[in-house]
Amino acid sequence: MSTFAFGLGIGTKSSDGELLEVYFNTPLLNPSDALIKAAADKAGYSGGNQAIELTAAQLNDLEAAFLAIDAEDQAEIVEICKGTHQPMILTVLETDADPETTAEVYLKLSLLSHRLVKPHGLNLNGMFGKLPNVAWTNEGAISLADLPKRQLAARAQGRIIDVHSVDKFPKMANYVVPAGTRLAATSRIRLGAHVGEGTTVMHEGFINFNAGTLGVSMVEGRISAGVVVGNGSDLGGGCSTMGTLSGGNNVVISVGENCLLGANAGLGLPLGDRCTIEAGLYITASSKVTVLDDQNNEVSTVKAAELAGKPDLLFRRNSQSGRVEVKTNKSAIELNEELHAHN
Repeated sequence: MSTFAFGLGIGTKSSDGELLEVYFNTPLLNPSDALIKAAADKAGYSGGNQAIELTAAQLNDLEAAFLAIDAEDQAEIVEICKGTHQPMILTVLETDADPETTAEVYLKLSLLSHRLVKPHGLNLNGMFGKLPNVAWTNEGAISLADLPKRQLAARAQGRIIDVHSVDKFPKMANYVVPAGTRLAATSRIRLGAHVGEGTTVMHEGFINFNAGTLGVSMVEGRISAGVVVGNGSDLGGGCSTMGTLSGGNNVVISVGENCLLGANAGLGLPLGDRCTIEAGLYITASSKVTVLDDQNNEVSTVKAAELAGKPDLLFRRNSQSGRVEVKTNKSAIELNEELHAHN
């Protein structure tokens, strides 16, 4: 029976022993049976979904076992981390069940950001309850209970602990920078984001967890939780997408391929390929939309939900009547190749 996921990570604990986060440098999807056998023989893995804190002796035994099966990437992790005072956490997921520990959540978020799994490809049910709220600082993750004393001690030594954020999620770039991307403001991309090769995220762009791009995209707007953007699409400055946790309910909001969301536009339904929403226009599933033919004659009036997933549509607001209109848009959006030449 194949195993779902494997990760050898290095973690951070609070002063009272709570695991705050785990960094998985090289997570694996569908690891080999030999790797799982090594984990069972040398680390006491006994099946199911487990997160095991390793002793120094177990680490040494694992390194030898990894080298014996040519798992050089995993052996290198052990070699680099030998002698660390940080907890080394071996996490094995036999199945994609609901995560039960902080380590399991971090492994799944890492699989997404390493582009081993696409958004909505993992079971993340109940994950928020497994993630502690953490102060993310220039000295790493610090528990909120420990923070005041750590700040005082730093000041006494002439240092300042810079708190970048207080959140359950860290920024993705401190865990992985996916190949072929440009990330202008890394704090705006959370761990668990999936950033496709060729994607540029500008300073005001934002990508939440379990969301992101599947290929070449220009992101100057907001990709909310659960939203997936197809290859070749452009999200203009200040535009927004409605996340599945904030109004989308069970409908997965998505952007098709070669689409354009204009500056300050908004999207609350699945958008088909080669569609455009003009600047400043927010389209939700319940928006009243007038359908026009190629002569700009009115054909019908529908809820926007009826147009979900349909390709080649241009959504616009009539400047005279104020009504929202839609007509066939035959010109696909082509991203400027120069913008992505150095990703």
